Amino acid sequence: MGSGIWSTDVYAAATSYRAARGASAFAYSDSGARTVHDDLNPYGVAARESRDSDEHPNTLAVAVLFDVTGSMGGVPRTLQTKLPDLLGLLLRKGYATDPQILFGAIGDATCDRAPLQIGQFESDNRMDEDLGKILLEGGGGGQKTESYELAMYFMARHTSLDCFEKRGRRGYLFVIGDELPYPKVSRRQVQQVIGDRLGQDVPTREIVAELTRTYDVYYILPAGASNSGDRQVLDAWRALLGQNVLELDDLDAVCETIALTVGLGEDAIDLDEGLNDLDEVGSTAGAAVGKALARLDRRALVVTEGLEVDGDSGVIRL
Repeated sequence: MGSGIWSTDVYAAATSYRAARGASAFAYSDSGARTVHDDLNPYGVAARESRDSDEHPNTLAVAVLFDVTGSMGGVPRTLQTKLPDLLGLLLRKGYATDPQILFGAIGDATCDRAPLQIGQFESDNRMDEDLGKILLEGGGGGQKTESYELAMYFMARHTSLDCFEKRGRRGYLFVIGDELPYPKVSRRQVQQVIGDRLGQDVPTREIVAELTRTYDVYYILPAGASNSGDRQVLDAWRALLGQNVLELDDLDAVCETIALTVGLGEDAIDLDEGLNDLDEVGSTAGAAVGKALARLDRRALVVTEGLEVDGDSGVIRL
């Protein structure tokens, strides 16, 4: 996958066509579907691949996984409407030369019909099509945990990235949610949902360590979610990801936050330059994005409240 070139004109035409027919961008979910779409089913998938080609010789993998349970169910709808903003910043502003974007959704493997949905890495408008195939189940188990660890397991062991394998450049993985991961990757759930047979459960901390070898991993907790600002949730994720835990005051600013985070990580911009870019394209997300990314400066060692946070690794040192 990953061939073709993103076209805002094609996106706009598809949007107009759906509007004329009274159709939703999430027609699969809104049709009453109750199971994972075949194209997004992770079961039996050897790997989702981000590959170079003559058309895209310098690919950069960007994966965006969102919790679709409870109050988080509106996140993919917001992302879908802001796709041109995300691609516009990455491409026109030169944050990434050949970005390939994968979208996926996270539920709860203890109770949901669709605990994990994973699309393909795409360079063109098929990423919009993958979003439209997501089942917005809206379930969850009613507790403060969802199966983030199962999603991270898949991304660690079932993706293959040329940016990393050829150039030693990690991809980017954004997890958008408002709850805790389970403490372990369940071998039973892995077999049921993905098809792998494991000898034992895998501690979540171990799978995160494995995942961060190939991805810079970020967790975004947006305002308006059920557990927005929850210290237990934030502290647990910070124990796993260090400074790469972002609190976002405006859900509508998710795409801009992702784009500027990639720009910072690729040393294409500093934060002030990125915020100026947002102003230039007419985005109103600057204040929320600036606040969310204020502590995320990969060119420096951030020192705050007696802690030193390494800007490259996210490791907290006392």
